[in-house]
Amino acid sequence: MDFYDLDLSDQVLDALDDMNFTECTPIQEHAIPVILEGRDMIGVAQTGTGKTAAFLLPILSKLSDGGYPEKAINCIIMSPTRELAQQIDQAMEGFSYYMNVSSVAVYGGNDGIRYEQEKRGLAMGADVIIATPGRLISHLSLGNVDLSKVSFFVLDEADRMLDMGFSDDIMQIVKYLPQERQTIMFSATMPRKIQDLARTILHDPVEVKLAVSKPADKIVQSAYVCYEAQKVSLVKKLFAERPPHRVIIFASSKLKVKDMAIALGRAGFKVGAMHSDLEQQERDEVMYKFKAQQIDVLVATDIVARGIDIDDIQLVINFDVPHDAEDYVHRIGRTARANNDGEAITLVSEKDQQRFASIEHFLETEIEKRPLPEGLGEGPAYRPKEGGEKGSGGRRNQGHRNGYKRRNKNQSKEGQSQKKSRPNANSRRSTANRDKKAKQPQEKKASD
Repeated sequence: MDFYDLDLSDQVLDALDDMNFTECTPIQEHAIPVILEGRDMIGVAQTGTGKTAAFLLPILSKLSDGGYPEKAINCIIMSPTRELAQQIDQAMEGFSYYMNVSSVAVYGGNDGIRYEQEKRGLAMGADVIIATPGRLISHLSLGNVDLSKVSFFVLDEADRMLDMGFSDDIMQIVKYLPQERQTIMFSATMPRKIQDLARTILHDPVEVKLAVSKPADKIVQSAYVCYEAQKVSLVKKLFAERPPHRVIIFASSKLKVKDMAIALGRAGFKVGAMHSDLEQQERDEVMYKFKAQQIDVLVATDIVARGIDIDDIQLVINFDVPHDAEDYVHRIGRTARANNDGEAITLVSEKDQQRFASIEHFLETEIEKRPLPEGLGEGPAYRPKEGGEKGSGGRRNQGHRNGYKRRNKNQSKEGQSQKKSRPNANSRRSTANRDKKAKQPQEKKASD
């Protein structure tokens, strides 16, 4: 479906046109009409499906139609992390370019100057507030913000927020909101705790659910069956054979992240670590260096797996097998974006074999098991039903060399739209022009 087929305002369509966004993603196609109707909604879809645009576009469209209080907060968007809040704020700037709509991003980890800026923005009544739960609670407790006129309440990555322990904060924030509001919740999964939350804060919601998609075909997936003690040496060997560039390594704990980063750093690789023990300023610095290609390898917990938009990742390594198939898809979905090639390697220890087999079952495919590089010794056999036993390395499928494929440097990066000269904000596109646009080949989709 084309965006022009939806009942979005001209201002929003003008912004989408400038950004060269034409065709809706499935979640946008199904969610936008529901939100435009004013219904509460819970959307279940994974990261990278376009959820941000799915709630921002209809809310901005309704705000542009008018009828909402001036100098008052009309929309609250909750985000689990500062990084996701920043991403939503950036999308907000693009989508609202032709609108007289103000927004303030409110998140922790800043100095006093930033806090005072937030305080002033809240006091002036910005139309849209994008906030992390803890920071918004701080402003509420000090009387810095009035939520009595909020018309839209959005919970993005709701499952992530509950996993991070924000359930009580969310319920506290809800107490400050008017009963008459539209509540929109997005979640990658639908566990019992999300269902309970939905029943508590949503009124007769419409459920828009998309099945977890399979990984992109461009992602070359493989695995090494190894012992836990072999993992660090295995990664070093892979990087020695093919120098790393634009690589993310996901580990199950912050301790493993720290140890892996230290080991790779001592081996001479440019590496950064991302985990919950870092101060916000330190996390920002690591992310900046990685995006600026000052470091080649980012070792992280799953805090990076969801809601953070990092383009041109060439390789994702699962140092540990993810807990479920959805997490696996989230992780490896960091690569092969924007029509680029990518690769995902998973290190499978004995205790994780059954879990990995479950992922293979979900994907309806057998992921290639590569032989361990020379010098590492034998690994366990791949026998998930037996819990893994010592052997010669199990099934060792051939077909790909060790290491990972390099991406063509000339390949484009989707999602980085170039600004062009914009028409007057009051201009409106004719029906004929819209029809012409709709017939043009699609270039991009609005994604997370």
